[in-house]
Amino acid sequence: MEDFFFAIILTAIAGLFTSIGSVMGFFFKDPGPKYLTLSMGFSAGVMILISFVELLQAGIESLGFFIGHVWFFLGFLAMFLIDINVSHKYEFEGFENLKGEKSNGVKMEKTSLLVGLGVFIHNFPEGMATFAGALKDIQLGIMLAIAIAIHNIPEGIAVAVPVYTSTKSGKKAFLWSFLSGVSEPLGALIAGLILFPFLNDVVLGIMLSIVGGFMVFISLDELLPVSRSFGNEHLSILGILIGMFVMALSLALL
Repeated sequence: MEDFFFAIILTAIAGLFTSIGSVMGFFFKDPGPKYLTLSMGFSAGVMILISFVELLQAGIESLGFFIGHVWFFLGFLAMFLIDINVSHKYEFEGFENLKGEKSNGVKMEKTSLLVGLGVFIHNFPEGMATFAGALKDIQLGIMLAIAIAIHNIPEGIAVAVPVYTSTKSGKKAFLWSFLSGVSEPLGALIAGLILFPFLNDVVLGIMLSIVGGFMVFISLDELLPVSRSFGNEHLSILGILIGMFVMALSLALL
């Protein structure tokens, strides 16, 4: 039970980093291409290495090679279906256009709500991911939480800046950003309440394989494209390399 509560706390901390992003958004509307390129690449590197070296391998150990991969691909497919039905964008480079005289405040507020809703839904399985990782190994859960927290910062900016621009309300911008991150501990709590009473090696193996699929999809579909979208591909690769190296080193030391 102690591991249960620690896993919930980890996901709550990671989710709150969207609120940190919203506060940063008040001070600078553009988080900067170098920061985004490096940080998104770093998160992708951590998540990809964790997924293949730890999560999928744990699933294979519990379920066997074939079944472990089946659940991995089902996790990947689930994130794909979520993404095509409720997509969200960072749109950092477009924020300056929201200040123009021709901007439609009502339209902008609606767009901001949709971005916030998209981030909320995308964060839900990320909470499950941190929860499952922490149940297997506390250090693994911590590393997952760090990687997710890093990419939650620009998500918080993505939600808060257009809300603030359209409403001129710092409270609304912070609230919407905060709510978009609440889905992570919510996802962990729901997964915990449903699965924790039945938790065994097989159930945990299924969860970890699915989470591996989640993480690989998020890395390939979201983090890497954003990291490379600012034109500095070498810095993006450097971020991936640093993320993988840090993750590998931490696994070796632990």
